Amino acid sequence: MPVKITIDIFSGRPNPEVEISGKEAQDMLERLKPGAPLAGEEAERAATPILGYRGLIVEQTGTPAVKELPARFRATAGSLVGRGLAHKAADPDFEQFFFSTKGASSKVKEVTKIRALIKEELPRAIDLRKKLVLQLPPFPIKLLCACAPLYEPAWWNDSGQKQFNNNCYNYASNYRTDTFAQPGRAAGAMYTALTCASVLPAAVADALEDTPGANNKCPAEGHLVALVIAPNIDFHWFRKGRNGLWTHKPGGTAVTNVDNSGHLITDPRTANRGMYTDFCTFMVVKHGHIKIN
Repeated sequence: MPVKITIDIFSGRPNPEVEISGKEAQDMLERLKPGAPLAGEEAERAATPILGYRGLIVEQTGTPAVKELPARFRATAGSLVGRGLAHKAADPDFEQFFFSTKGASSKVKEVTKIRALIKEELPRAIDLRKKLVLQLPPFPIKLLCACAPLYEPAWWNDSGQKQFNNNCYNYASNYRTDTFAQPGRAAGAMYTALTCASVLPAAVADALEDTPGANNKCPAEGHLVALVIAPNIDFHWFRKGRNGLWTHKPGGTAVTNVDNSGHLITDPRTANRGMYTDFCTFMVVKHGHIKIN
């Protein structure tokens, strides 16, 4: 009865994972048995993608040991969401236990660095989930950026191959690779540090065009994207849509059109970006010119 747990925290880089089995896995699943059902608004908040720590993705990789739980689900801020699942966890403090010195996170590579990051991110994520207010895009939608890709979240949000294996860089570039694409990897010039100074030239090597003076305006050709950095932790990308608003895809989670406050994104420089505090630059993606992997 192996159980794989993914710490869903990064957007550009692959997330840390750990696999447990036997009594350790059984004890963990007991903590995660469904409790009281979530109200509609609670369930929507728990399932909404955000930047930064988003919870734990739990996968029963063998025959499911707890029939009340689906094969794959998310545990976040004491809540459980998945196929047919929208409940409080039996142990609402499961995440705190997981990240303690006694929890399974101790088996994660670079656990000290991850634990220090989670110490800051976990309470912030819990507080954010309580305050998140979702908005609908304005109607009718005005066509402001004719060359930008269509906002088609359902195409990316398939809860399968496309969603889990394409990240923020894939989405911003509108280029599906199923490889969790990394800036510069296709060109043999991948970034060496998680800083603007390293990730930016890696993207230029992939043929994205640095346009720091774009000032949030649509280009005459191609579409506008924006690079932001969580210093020494991760990178993230946004893309500007045809209606002039910005959308993004936090890692392997769903595409979304709101920031960490649940607000529509008119300018990524002023959006709530969580731990991605460094705004690097605007860039232009010329359709058919780039190659990423």
